[in-house]
Amino acid sequence: MTSYNRKGSHTTSRLSCHIVWSTKYRYKVLKGDIQSRCRELLIQICDAEGIEILKGVVSQDHVHMHIEYAPKYSISSIVKQMKGRTSRKLQQEFSSLGHTYWGKHFWAVGYGVWSTGNVTD
Repeated sequence: MTSYNRKGSHTTSRLSCHIVWSTKYRYKVLKGDIQSRCRELLIQICDAEGIEILKGVVSQDHVHMHIEYAPKYSISSIVKQMKGRTSRKLQQEFSSLGHTYWGKHFWAVGYGVWSTGNVTD
């Protein structure tokens, strides 16, 4: 875990937040291979986008992530990518989820987010 200022050509920032979202109906489907694959996908997405995972937990019915990100991203776009990509891939790869989620929605609508970081004088 490194915590440093991100430097752009005209910016310096250290933006971090804690994000939480849950499965639709809070069904406890994030177990075993599905849980492992969800974790892998979240790591891949963050690596591809330059988002650093400071801490993260994939529980049976929800996900907690503490991330550090560049100012070019909005929290809503980060969550949209994470929820959208993981939902699509998990439903493609695990046909058993079709019995639980008959539509295309794997995650519940919405999320919680809290800013974190240092306050300096």
